[in-house]
Amino acid sequence: MTDPGGQPPELSQTRRRRWSDLGPRLGSAAVLIAVTVGALYLGGYVFAAAVSIVFALAYREWETMVSRAPLTPAGMVLIALVAVSGVAFPLLGAAGTLGAIALACVIALVIRGEGMWWRVLGLCIYGVIIVSALILRGNSEAGILASIYLGTVVWMTDSAAFFAGRQIGGEKLAPEISPSKTWSGALGGLALGTGAGLIVWLVVTDSPWWIGLLIAASISVLGQAGDLAESAIKRHFRIKDSGDIIPGHGGLMDRMDSLTFGVLLVLLIGALHMGFGAVAEGLLYW
Repeated sequence: MTDPGGQPPELSQTRRRRWSDLGPRLGSAAVLIAVTVGALYLGGYVFAAAVSIVFALAYREWETMVSRAPLTPAGMVLIALVAVSGVAFPLLGAAGTLGAIALACVIALVIRGEGMWWRVLGLCIYGVIIVSALILRGNSEAGILASIYLGTVVWMTDSAAFFAGRQIGGEKLAPEISPSKTWSGALGGLALGTGAGLIVWLVVTDSPWWIGLLIAASISVLGQAGDLAESAIKRHFRIKDSGDIIPGHGGLMDRMDSLTFGVLLVLLIGALHMGFGAVAEGLLYW
């Protein structure tokens, strides 16, 4: 029996369960944002070390997923080389980073085993993202601003998609790939991610607003495409979350998936506009 005008107990319990991870999720997000902004501000070896740690831990999740087994000594070597690839950038530039990743790919081919080509794919993906993130940050103030712009679009897209999808629900976006994602979440993520990106763009640069709007919308769409791509890979390996290192969020892979295509897009735009030596400036200043 229910109170007049009230909700059935079953519905109330379902909604409480649906939002039970909200506290840990918000707390973890606050910590991640603080650490990211701090590392971005300090730049140099600090930012490179932060990128190295994040993507080494993300590759650890990838390694255990594709090998379908506990970590081996060879897998630990691959993880270490991913970490080395990031800290090599301030010393040797992109060549040092890609060299470490290339060595890791050779080792992955030598050790063979189940998931060999998946290992190589993961190493290549993370290597490209590491190089792209470090080139974007660079050594200038523009690198900080461009990274904040990118991060704002990606995180706000993720957050809005999460809340809109849970609150509104509706038709599934890609039920064969990710049953939990909805069109309402995708459109909510696109709207808020693009809007938040435009606000940052207007604050940090005097460039035409419509350029910032188009780039933000593209990042938002590509971020959701990256999320779906990772969901398809996890579905292939029959796992729900890549890990549980971040309370309320799952693994680092689950948080980095939306960044993958976005950081490649801004690298391409900036490099085509002003060259690889001024990617952040090429992204922001028109």
